[in-house]
Amino acid sequence: MQIRVLLEWDEEAKAYSATCPELNFISSCGDSKDEALSNLKEAINLLIEPIPSEMFQGVKPSEEVKLAI
Repeated sequence: MQIRVLLEWDEEAKAYSATCPELNFISSCGDSKDEALSNLKEAINLLIEPIPSEMFQGVKPSEEVKLAI
């Protein structure tokens, strides 16, 4: 999957920021463009990673459905 990323240099922080507008403006930063992109990729992977089922133990039963978007 390819996504659009906005890379910007932040003069005050002396770092690059990388932001993905299509994924709720998730963003990250780094000292170089490559580091900012790598950090953003990790953040996106964490965002789309399924929540482990162990975390739902003891939670009130609910109905699970699939939603196509």
